[in-house]
Amino acid sequence: MTLGVGPSHGEVKAARLPFRASAAYLGLMSAEPPPNRFDLASPAGRLRTYLDYLWNDHAYLRLGFSNAHWISDELLRMNQPWPHQIATWKARGIRTVVNLRGGFDASFHALERDACERLGLNFVNFTITSREVPSRERVLGARALFEQLEYPALMHCKSGADRAGIMSVFYMHFRKGLSIREALEQLSLRYLHIRHGKTGVLDYTFARYLDEGEPKGLSFVEWVESPAYDPVAFKADFRADMWGNALTERILRRE
Repeated sequence: MTLGVGPSHGEVKAARLPFRASAAYLGLMSAEPPPNRFDLASPAGRLRTYLDYLWNDHAYLRLGFSNAHWISDELLRMNQPWPHQIATWKARGIRTVVNLRGGFDASFHALERDACERLGLNFVNFTITSREVPSRERVLGARALFEQLEYPALMHCKSGADRAGIMSVFYMHFRKGLSIREALEQLSLRYLHIRHGKTGVLDYTFARYLDEGEPKGLSFVEWVESPAYDPVAFKADFRADMWGNALTERILRRE
């Protein structure tokens, strides 16, 4: 089964979904997989897909390192998994795989979707970015997503550091009831998150809430839904360190 969850706010259409999809903030859903330029139907096509995945997606770096962490008894965060790793995690109880990268025409997406279909796992696409202040729709969509996932679930981006980090903050806050201040531990160097480069805009978003929203007695959602929450203005106000940019953009080449 596949579940496409995009960043836009639109009508929910559910068909053969693994759970009841009733939250409008989840965006447009479809059980039909998005188009992909990689064809896995033939041995040659599968080989070409793996070669692209290995080199262009830097998958060779992830063969021996998964940056995998159980952040609760029901949710695992990690970097982009190989198909054989997805099978291993299914054997350990995983029922749902959540892709945070988008990349619907990429080799990683073709291989991941194929693996989930063969293994009978739920496959969810929830696209979020690592260098933007999340829109209201994304924040509220994340809350709805975590209410409806079939657990245990595996959630990943490319490196398991930034997009997996902000979504883990949302998970710990919305589903586990931690304060934003407590949940921010998910955006830390322990998970390889670098807050001094452009990816630090994620930390800055929460810092604005702690400085402006929390002192006024607003919950995080109340603040996000208020006129004070302005992703465009926040992004313009944020300043990344030069050395942090060099590390995330040139050396690590974070997505």
